Amino acid sequence: MNKLDLTENEVKAVREIRNGIMQTGRVPSMRELMSSLGYKSPRSASLIIENLINKGYLRKKEDGGLQFMRNLQEDTMRAQTVDVPLIGTVSCGMPIMAQENIQGRISVSVQIARPPHQYFFLKAKGDSMNLKEIYDGDLVLVRQNAEPKNGDMVVALVDEEATIKEFRRAGETVVLTPHSTNKKHKPIILTKDFQVQGVVVTAIPKG
Repeated sequence: MNKLDLTENEVKAVREIRNGIMQTGRVPSMRELMSSLGYKSPRSASLIIENLINKGYLRKKEDGGLQFMRNLQEDTMRAQTVDVPLIGTVSCGMPIMAQENIQGRISVSVQIARPPHQYFFLKAKGDSMNLKEIYDGDLVLVRQNAEPKNGDMVVALVDEEATIKEFRRAGETVVLTPHSTNKKHKPIILTKDFQVQGVVVTAIPKG
């Protein structure tokens, strides 16, 4: 399916939704979409959403939220890109790639997200890695389940919370080190009860 299957208003809506995800890490609300598209009635935005669900561009999640499923690439472009899931808040006890964590999908060049590896985006929080040019609100591209080497920046689950830090292992001990101008951030020293979810590939500044 490509943008020829959509009306002009639906194409605009898909672009607004994608831009919203890139800037905020989530699908815009009905009210936000209504405002950005210039509609005066929530019914108009609701119909657009319903049509995009029926055409496979959006999916309604069990919690009532919306998930962005498809971009506007033509088939010739799609061969050069891969759709990478954007992960939202990681719930306690829920695997990071659980369906309900996925806010949407963003197309990325295969030159960056190289097959056959699997990737995901995570929205950075806070300033613990700003000296590595990862800032609050940036989208961080992560190669999933990669075996980290000392010095790699990783996404780790510590106490069921995702954190981005530099990885160092010495024997049975792992040190997750921040790189920040904010001195409140301290290294995390671990021997167990954590999981490395992947290795950071790059960060995309927030819009």
